[in-house]
Amino acid sequence: QVQLVESGGGLVQAGGSLRLSCAASGRTFSMGWFRQAPGKEREFVAAMSWSGGNIYYADSVKGRFTISRDNAKNTVYLQMNSLKPEDTAVYYCAADSGSTSRWGLPGYDMDYWGQGTQVTVSS
Repeated sequence: QVQLVESGGGLVQAGGSLRLSCAASGRTFSMGWFRQAPGKEREFVAAMSWSGGNIYYADSVKGRFTISRDNAKNTVYLQMNSLKPEDTAVYYCAADSGSTSRWGLPGYDMDYWGQGTQVTVSS
């Protein structure tokens, strides 16, 4: 069983930046992020394969968010720049042994989830 622990959430003004971190208790394969805003379904944000050779982003965050990982630390990061009020959500770290390309597909669930960290962007 792998445990995922997120950190780095908080309150920031629109246009600002935050960096989220997610530390895994063991080796994982694909790692990444989802988010869930109030009253909305959880949505895919970004994912990266173990090697870093496959990276995917939701269209809504492309060019603003950057995912990276440090395999020596079993940690994945999400650098969020140019934040907008619509980025406000609980951000969940996830890890999965399947193909990174499946992340966000309807009906496809992750092997492991973190507890979530709140990101609030004020206008």
